[in-house]
Amino acid sequence: MYVARQFEFEDKAERIAFMKQYSFATIVTTKAGLPIATQLPFLITQNDDKLVLSAHFALANEQVSYIEENTSLVIFSEPHAYISPAHYDKVESVPTWDYVAVHAYGKARIVQEEDAKIQALEQMILFYEQGYLEQWNKLSDKFKKGMIRGIAVFDLEVTDLQAQKKVSQNKTEMERERIAVHLEKSDVSSEKAIADYIRKI
Repeated sequence: MYVARQFEFEDKAERIAFMKQYSFATIVTTKAGLPIATQLPFLITQNDDKLVLSAHFALANEQVSYIEENTSLVIFSEPHAYISPAHYDKVESVPTWDYVAVHAYGKARIVQEEDAKIQALEQMILFYEQGYLEQWNKLSDKFKKGMIRGIAVFDLEVTDLQAQKKVSQNKTEMERERIAVHLEKSDVSSEKAIADYIRKI
C-alpha cells in the first residue's frame, strides 16, 4: 500500500480496533498469477505479538485451494467520503476522497479438525451475535457436523500490516472544520464516521 507520510496510521492497537470494527473484509489470493477475491466476515485475535485473522469459505470456493500456498491480502476498508474542493480556501483545488484502510498480509492454514472447526464457528458467533449461541447450542451434532463439511475454516497469521488514515490532515484547521460540519449533516453513516476521524486530528 502506498502511504503518504502525512496519512500514516501507525498505532497498532488502533489498527486492530479498526479491523474489529470493520471486520467484513476482502481476502485476495493469486491463482496462476491472477488475483481472486472473496468478501468474508473475519474474527481478529491477538496473542502476544501474533495477530491472527480467522474466517471460513464455502468449500466449493476455488480460493480454498490457493490460500495455503500463496500469501493472501486481506483488505479492511469501510468509512470513506467524497471531499469537495468547495470546502478549501484556494480556488485552485481539486476533489479528493478521505478514507481509512488496513491491509493485512499472510499465509493461511486450513483447519482440518472437526472440533476445532466447530469451536471457530462458536467464536464467530460470540463476536457477531452472542445471543444466537443459545439457539446454536440446541442444534443437533448431526446438523452441525453436516454444516461444517461444507465449509473451509482457516486461520491467517499476519506477517505484514499496512494502514492509511487519510482524513484531511493536509488541510488547514478551518478547512477541516468546514469538511467535518458538512459530513456530519450527511445521512450516510460512513461520511459521519469520517467526520469523527477529522474531529480527532
